[in-house]
Amino acid sequence: MTVLDTRALNRATLARQLLLDRAEVPVLDAIAHLGGLQAQEPQEPFVGLWSRLRAFDPAVLSDLLTRRSVVRAHLMRRTVHLLTADDTLAWRARHDTMLRQRVLGTYRRELDGIDLDELAAAGRAVMADDEPRSMTELARALAERWPSPGTRALGEMLIGALVPVVQLPPRGLWRTRAGVRNVLLSSWLGREIDPPAPEGSDPVGEALVRRYLAAFGPAASADLRAWCGLAGLPAAVASIREELVTFRDERGRELLDLPDAPRPDPDTPAPVRFLPAFDNAILGYHDRSRIIDDAHRGLSVAGARVVLVDGRVAATWSVKDGTVVVTPLRRFSRADRTTVAEQGRALASFLSDNDSHRVRVAASPR
Repeated sequence: MTVLDTRALNRATLARQLLLDRAEVPVLDAIAHLGGLQAQEPQEPFVGLWSRLRAFDPAVLSDLLTRRSVVRAHLMRRTVHLLTADDTLAWRARHDTMLRQRVLGTYRRELDGIDLDELAAAGRAVMADDEPRSMTELARALAERWPSPGTRALGEMLIGALVPVVQLPPRGLWRTRAGVRNVLLSSWLGREIDPPAPEGSDPVGEALVRRYLAAFGPAASADLRAWCGLAGLPAAVASIREELVTFRDERGRELLDLPDAPRPDPDTPAPVRFLPAFDNAILGYHDRSRIIDDAHRGLSVAGARVVLVDGRVAATWSVKDGTVVVTPLRRFSRADRTTVAEQGRALASFLSDNDSHRVRVAASPR
């Protein structure tokens, strides 16, 4: 079986994630291809798409949200993602059990003894009036009936798992600050969520495997699980295994992939790219060594924005007084500093609507 080294996997990831060459595809198609973008920080997806698409116009994404073609909802890993409406409706029921389990992992003691199906029905009944509500407002509406958990545990279970909702604009619009207001997913989109598949079949699971590999492969089953949070996909993998090709990584893990997906030459040049906080190009794997050193892995879950140099995380970045500030994690060559500064100026211009082109690259660590 062919062994793919770390650099080969890196270049494949960059190609699938639209980070090797900026893609000339519609914003909606890019979101669909990526299987959504992690979006608990509302402005971060704009940077993620700017780094992936040619001539990205943030107004297009805002328009997709207000026209209900794209939604913000809890899904993979119980985190807020920016997803196409079609994918959200198709995938939501398949994630239901995982969402419940993840909330119980935090609030099992508080929710002990509560009939979750009964709580879900009550939550949907409250939300049926289509009045936008915060998590706290929904929890308070049911707190008299279920007083023991407290509003936090009750609200997390309702909004994060039991009641399929979306976060309404203006939250998530370009350069807009707004609190979270939720309405029923089916009401907002005018369509019911796709029902669960009959027992013994898993078409959504199979679709998720294919979609994951298209955007993240080659990858191991553990990587797939780390991306979506679903534990029950081995059967889906097994059912489509004849469609797939397999490789090994340098650790000996089996890697799955689609036969015709891009696997560029490992020596393909990789441009500098600025990634937003919690970008799935990093978080979408259990083994993230293809793109980030183990010594820096903690940055990927701490919300640090990172810079890719030669395809790997080599710096963090922030914005201060209109200036993009880059802090290297390793020594930069003169060429590295030049290309990072060039891309940083472009990012500053994007973030400021061309008012600022300021970038500062800090000294490399000794």
